Amino acid sequence: MTRHLRNDWSVDDEDAILETIDKWVEAEVRPIAREYDQADEYPHDLVEQMKELGLFGATISPAYGGLGLPTSTYAKIVTKVTAVWMVPSGIFNSHLIMASAIERCGTEDQKAAWLPEMARGDLRGGIALTEPNAGTDLQAIKTRAEKDGDNYILNGSKMWITNSLYGDCLLVLAKTDIDATPRHKGMSAFLCKRGEGYDVAQKLKKLGYRSIDTCELVLDNKRVPAAALLGGEEGRGLQQVLGGLELGRINVAARGAGIAEGALQMATRYAQTRQTFGKMIAEHQAIQLKIGEMASRVAAAKLLVDDAARRFDSGERCDMEAGMAKYFATETGVYCAEEAMRIFGGYSYAPEYEIERFYRDAMLMCIGEGTNELQRIIVAKQYVERNPA
Repeated sequence: MTRHLRNDWSVDDEDAILETIDKWVEAEVRPIAREYDQADEYPHDLVEQMKELGLFGATISPAYGGLGLPTSTYAKIVTKVTAVWMVPSGIFNSHLIMASAIERCGTEDQKAAWLPEMARGDLRGGIALTEPNAGTDLQAIKTRAEKDGDNYILNGSKMWITNSLYGDCLLVLAKTDIDATPRHKGMSAFLCKRGEGYDVAQKLKKLGYRSIDTCELVLDNKRVPAAALLGGEEGRGLQQVLGGLELGRINVAARGAGIAEGALQMATRYAQTRQTFGKMIAEHQAIQLKIGEMASRVAAAKLLVDDAARRFDSGERCDMEAGMAKYFATETGVYCAEEAMRIFGGYSYAPEYEIERFYRDAMLMCIGEGTNELQRIIVAKQYVERNPA
């Protein structure tokens, strides 16, 4: 299915918006990133600025007030933001995965009711899939949704949910038929706003990716209208959310590339100021080997992200390409963060040098949106299918 993009989009438009993002990142994001990360403080002011920039409507169709950006442009935005601080990109990406599911699978009434507000950022959302005992295996979730007249009543617990504390709504995956075979036919997705029965149990403390509101969510007799069932049909929830994860994986891949590029940039700057044995460490062959490898991997990661994004925009099947990009780019983020730590030496352990934050943030990208082990399996299965003997 071809996405509803602006039909007047040009390279000049992309250059203009990327220049705007560059200026915003340098003026507003970079100055506060370390302070907010150390304090684990949510960046409310940045969220308001992101609303003004249109980032909450970046990939939403212009028909609903969004920018309708190509995913290839969106991925470049994510990389630029993440090269300085990963948190802002997580806030608008989780929101856009929910919006994507509504635009792809929702009824016309649901699109009209939800997407304009989401495009403006007046209604900020996310996805509530994972549970304490169900991550990669989403079919093992236990959250229930039972029909009660013109409503559904939701009960269950969700874990690691972004935008659940400071956001306004979530796309919740639940079981509507616990006896269905296969299991996915008993799963449905619901558009759920904050309110009675929607309780954030706790904001989770994390090694990295601080400042963002990653929480445990408890749904206790949460009542939603029947019109909140995404697409108006039970049993399609898993397919609906998995379709949106391609966009999510491209985003995470772009974040991996951003972490890698940010680490490379910091290490390169530091290597030209730090001296040992009478010369800049950038002149030592051992450091040059590291920088050369990092720069090559960053360039390759960005190309893989761009390829997956362009295929997504064209409506082609791209689970293999998104899996490749997600796997390689996020592993590159980890690699470059670690190599940069080695280049910084002992100073890498000091919070005054922000490379330690990149090192803490990087590993999450290998786990989130489907582990990298799963990505390699997806890639292998698709590669074999496309290349029969």
